[in-house]
Amino acid sequence: MKKLVFTTLAAAGALALPAAAQAQSTTENKPEVTIGAQVGRHNLGIDLGDLDADNGEFDELNIKDTGTIYGGFAAVDFPLGENLFAGVEGNANLGDGPIEAEYGVSGRLGFRTEGGAKIYARGGYQWVDLDLENLTGVDEDFLDENGLSTPDVGGDYLVGVGAEVPLGSVVLRGNVDTIAFDTLRGTVGVGIKF
Repeated sequence: MKKLVFTTLAAAGALALPAAAQAQSTTENKPEVTIGAQVGRHNLGIDLGDLDADNGEFDELNIKDTGTIYGGFAAVDFPLGENLFAGVEGNANLGDGPIEAEYGVSGRLGFRTEGGAKIYARGGYQWVDLDLENLTGVDEDFLDENGLSTPDVGGDYLVGVGAEVPLGSVVLRGNVDTIAFDTLRGTVGVGIKF
C-alpha cells in the first residue's frame, strides 16, 4: 500500500512540475502595470541674460522659472527576456509658480536587477502650461489689455533616466528629465503594482 501511495505521489508530482513551471513562466511574461503619485521640481531654464539686444528693457521683469509639480503617473512594462523590459508611461501634473500644469507620454527601456529594481531611460513628449503672471511678475490683465497675448502652452521632446525600487506591491521611484535640453525636472513618486 505504501508503495502505491508513494508511486502515485511521485507520478502526480512529475505531472505537476511542468504545469507549475509553465504557470511561473506565464506570470513572469505578463505586463506589469504601476499607478501612482509623484511630486517634483521643474526648472524651465529661462535666462534673459541671453537677450543682449534688449538694451535693458527686460531688467525689470522678475523671472521665477522654477516651480513645484505634483500629480500622477501610470506605466505599463513588458518583459523582453529575463532582465530587459520596454514600456510606456503617461503623466499629468499640476504646478505652482510658473507652471499651471504639465502632461505627457513617454516610452521606457531598461533592465531589472535580481532584486526587482528597475533602471531605465525614457523618451517622449511633454506639454507645459505656463502661468505667465507668476513667471514674469506682469499682471495677465495688463498683457490682455495691451494686446500682448502670448501662447502659454508649449511642448517638446522629453528625455530622461529613472529608477524604481519595489517594496512588495509598492514601488518607490525617481526620475530626472529634460525637455529639449532646455529644462531640468526631477520627480519622486510612490506607486502600486498590479
